[in-house]
Amino acid sequence: MSLKSDLLAIDEQLWSGDTNTYRANLDNECLVAFTQMAGVSSREDVAGTVGNGPRWRNLDIEFEGVLQPTPDVAILTYRADAVRPEGERYRALVSSGYVKRNGSWKMMFHQQTPL
Repeated sequence: MSLKSDLLAIDEQLWSGDTNTYRANLDNECLVAFTQMAGVSSREDVAGTVGNGPRWRNLDIEFEGVLQPTPDVAILTYRADAVRPEGERYRALVSSGYVKRNGSWKMMFHQQTPL
């Protein structure tokens, strides 16, 4: 798979995944920037925000770009269009940063700007 495909696959899993999906794909610490929360959080803290209820539906991703400044760091950006569990549509410009740990990409940064 390509870098683009690998990172998009992880991001897509995180849109619909449960706490175990987050534990498997986040680095030990992750810098997040959302309207309702921002700052550095532990993997467990971020996973704890997911809950066990229904997640996003009808996710559509429009790829914008990927940059790999070093072999162990990559940044992905895309437009997301999804439906919240209660039925409200959500659109955002999304960026995720990844670091390679022991051969696997781990998210260490995630930002969403609602559109």
